[in-house]
Amino acid sequence: MKCQLGDAVGYSIRFEDVTSAKTRIKFLTDGMLLREALVDPLLSRYSVIMVDEAHERSLSSDILVGLLKKIMKRRPELKIIISSATLDADRFAEFFKGTDSSDEHVRIVSIEGRSHPVDIMFLDQPTDNYVEQAVQTAFKIHQQEAPGDILVFLTGRDEIETSMEQLSDLAATLPPQSQAIQPLPLYAGLSTDEQMYVFSEAAENTRKVILSTNIAEASVTIPGIVYVIDCGFVKLRSFNPETNIETLTAFPTSKASAIQRTGRAGRTRPGKCFRLYTQQAYRSLPDTTAPEIQRSNLAPIVLQLKALGIDNIVRFDFLSPPPSQLLVRAFDLLYSLGAVDDYAKLTIPLGTRMSELSIPPMMAKSLLASSDPKFACQAEILSIAAMTSLQGNIWFHHSGEKKAMELSRRKFAVEEGDHLTYLNVYQAFVTKGRKEAKWCHENHLNFQSMTRAVSIRNQLRRYLERLGVKIEDPSLVPSTVPSHHSGVGTNGALSQASSRDRTLNILKCLTTGFFSHAAKMQPDGSFKTVSGGVTMHAHPTSLMFNRKADYVVFHELLESREKIFIKDISKVEKSWLVDYGGGFYMLKS
Repeated sequence: MKCQLGDAVGYSIRFEDVTSAKTRIKFLTDGMLLREALVDPLLSRYSVIMVDEAHERSLSSDILVGLLKKIMKRRPELKIIISSATLDADRFAEFFKGTDSSDEHVRIVSIEGRSHPVDIMFLDQPTDNYVEQAVQTAFKIHQQEAPGDILVFLTGRDEIETSMEQLSDLAATLPPQSQAIQPLPLYAGLSTDEQMYVFSEAAENTRKVILSTNIAEASVTIPGIVYVIDCGFVKLRSFNPETNIETLTAFPTSKASAIQRTGRAGRTRPGKCFRLYTQQAYRSLPDTTAPEIQRSNLAPIVLQLKALGIDNIVRFDFLSPPPSQLLVRAFDLLYSLGAVDDYAKLTIPLGTRMSELSIPPMMAKSLLASSDPKFACQAEILSIAAMTSLQGNIWFHHSGEKKAMELSRRKFAVEEGDHLTYLNVYQAFVTKGRKEAKWCHENHLNFQSMTRAVSIRNQLRRYLERLGVKIEDPSLVPSTVPSHHSGVGTNGALSQASSRDRTLNILKCLTTGFFSHAAKMQPDGSFKTVSGGVTMHAHPTSLMFNRKADYVVFHELLESREKIFIKDISKVEKSWLVDYGGGFYMLKS
């Protein structure tokens, strides 16, 4: 449209809004539109709403579709467009029938895609290491196939970074005059600028190898892709109501996703897709992936529905109703956090405030608790909340620099764990790194991610102001915590004793939100959930890896083929779990 971004066309994502009063076309996430509905329940400022990639069946998109159906009863003139490349259109059409807009207003429109033929290759025998197989396949394509970029589907950041290192090592063995390889990552934790590299044209005599999660399945179209390598797996959130644990676990992909991945190779010319599984394995794949609402922790969504004025969650018109056990566990957690009362209504002010913060309920509780005089650590929890929102994308290293990066990380290390280490990193960045990009490079910190953390923190602070929460004096700088190395120490105004008290208050405050994510260390160095049964291990990227602790709280879990790992871990005391989470464990028992 040849206009400046933010004028006629703008966008809105979490912690970032580029729109103005002139904006007529607005791109935004489903989660952001749900947040707008908190203020404008009928979404009256919009005349047409288009929900794209509806086949992904994310928590937010499913809730949004149900909400739009409800809104259409009050606003029959509102136009709703549901679009997707692999959508079960009949299911959505049936869902919207029966609204006051009447059946004849529901239409299915199909547009023939323009794609070129794609040759599909399967493995003869299953592979026991699809990451290694993907790297070898990409290198073989580079050596033997015609020009064209390669798109490799993997399940997450760890696999992508491992593959990038291995590809870089293999690229170093190429003859001097041969075509070069440029490995590029693509996953949700990257900044917008970092993600944009994959769309840039490669240098002369260079082939791009893009290593991506399923973000490249349908959400983006990358020009120049001729070859696709499909590992056959995808990481999905999976919540177990018996253990109250939600893990990010690699599952076999669905047939619909496999077809979508294959189609990425035929956008501009005939291509090839290398599936790293057998034809028999493909035939056994499910047709589609189970909707998130049937396998996830529903506490964030229940909180949002309550804030939208939907009191009877069970009677809400879900596209796919969630299992009752998931709803019960969601209410258990929200009740223990103090977000809902005995009648399952939002508490005032805590519950309503938690629902309006754009962070998960557990972190929202800790952030709101930080203003309590008995903790008095608002500035520090704001920084920690911003840092954990980066999804671990804080450190970087080039090939061969992993040990150097680890040494840099240890400079900020705190005995009590990852959250206080993040606090040290943030504080060091705002005092040194913002002015000197070189400082970030020397300390192996991702400058763009750290800049984003500052922006997120400012946004969270503004949210608190709007909610009427008393804000600490902005001139007060968050204190750092004593590290094991010189160079990062306590704020000069703090004595050693007061610094220790501050540290304990921060950890106690985190426990008010994360008591349900608590674990006890076992004699062999593993952890077991406090509620019992689930064995877990500190992730190698955590500072608690190979360290001793009694009890800990953690931010998230990641399941590999062999183990369940916990990330973002901090030491706590058993008495704090009793004080702040005793009700939760009584409810569970």
